Amino acid sequence: MKTSLVALAALSLAAPFSASPALAQEAPDRLSAVADEALASDTAAWDFVEGITTEVGPRQAGTEAEQRGRDWAVTWLRANGFRNVADEPYQMQTWVPGSNATARVTAPYAQDLMIVPLGNSASTGEAGIEAEVVYFPSYADLAAAPEGSLTGKIAFISHDMRPTQDGSGYGFAGPVRWTGAGLAASKGAVATVIRSIGTETERTPHTGGTSFPDGVKPTPAGALSNPDADNLERMFARADGKPITMKLVLTPRVIGETTSGNVVGEIVGRDPSLPPVLLACHLDSWWNGTGAFDDGAGCGIVAAAALNVAKAGQPLRTIRVLFAGAEEVGLFGSTAYSEAHIDEPIAVGIESDFGADRIWRIDSNFTASNPDLYGKLARAVARFGVAPSREIATGGADINIVRDQGGALIDLQQDGSRYFDLHHTNNDTLDKIDPAQLRQNVAVYTQVAGILANTREPFKPAE
Repeated sequence: MKTSLVALAALSLAAPFSASPALAQEAPDRLSAVADEALASDTAAWDFVEGITTEVGPRQAGTEAEQRGRDWAVTWLRANGFRNVADEPYQMQTWVPGSNATARVTAPYAQDLMIVPLGNSASTGEAGIEAEVVYFPSYADLAAAPEGSLTGKIAFISHDMRPTQDGSGYGFAGPVRWTGAGLAASKGAVATVIRSIGTETERTPHTGGTSFPDGVKPTPAGALSNPDADNLERMFARADGKPITMKLVLTPRVIGETTSGNVVGEIVGRDPSLPPVLLACHLDSWWNGTGAFDDGAGCGIVAAAALNVAKAGQPLRTIRVLFAGAEEVGLFGSTAYSEAHIDEPIAVGIESDFGADRIWRIDSNFTASNPDLYGKLARAVARFGVAPSREIATGGADINIVRDQGGALIDLQQDGSRYFDLHHTNNDTLDKIDPAQLRQNVAVYTQVAGILANTREPFKPAE
């Protein structure tokens, strides 16, 4: 019933974009039939994500495991009929998490806490460090702390991230992880622990990248699980001003320059003079999960959609899939791809990198400048429960090339209500993917990519 109501709402909202009643009532074409088939029975996306998580598993950027992931993806693309398949290498500085990660409150309430290191952070050494902990309920509280006030201490930054359909809670909570350790280090902290940027209540800490300002030496930094962060907050409330001390052992290291790469493949179009449609995802993952939700599913979705468009007949434009590398640790793959191909125009870019749950909204950056095309897309996906919007698409992290070229972008917004339960945790595993919702993603991408790949006219993004 909920899906039916969403679909009806989407159809109602699509009305302002309808060019004519005749267009709105036009009979399903071959592309629509293929998309409907994908909704009911597509197996290609599941085949991809099941295969790579089973046969490769975690794919930490710049490591041998990521290389095995690229080799696996190249083999899969070729076996499924993609043309011009390639692994495009680039060099990067590579951080690895190390083998030890422990946090223990040593006084006054001695006990262990669950922690993972944050990407790009430094090591405590095998012996670890022990220091007094200073509690900051929010990032703003840390920012207000006087310079030098944390000298010799461990900063603990807490906050409360709430689940949202559009993932907007990440914008509030994210800076604590992205820059909190660097800010604390600039005020003298010897280490930083944060509440995980996540929304679940399990004892599963969430990793992710952090950064340090120029001139600030990296320090050890880790993320506590939400229940352990709650516990630490309670300790501060109960300690009545007595100092709380913690011992941290975090042993990540930078292993120097290694090779990463981007994997590409194409469904070749009838007119090679037309710029291609780019469908993107990222192939790497963090070390602590198998990269199913983030972002093996995304790669399966875009690859399956490209194959489905070909089932409907050779498209006018080429569809290129980009499985970017090293997204998690700093968008190295997206940057390298743009630098290598900036002189090769892209017609339009779309990325799948927000899990595997259903798509509920379609945004573009040409809704106002090319309303007929946007209206056609919105009407075509309304039957899948996807609503139109006036939001301006900004594109995913791995399609820098389209932004750098000032090109057309589409965001197919997925339901993020449970994405940050799994994001960057050891729970990012295949069993969390709902096959029916995965197929809905494939159906929507098939419909949208097929329309775009068979549109000759330029897409005219708004200036």
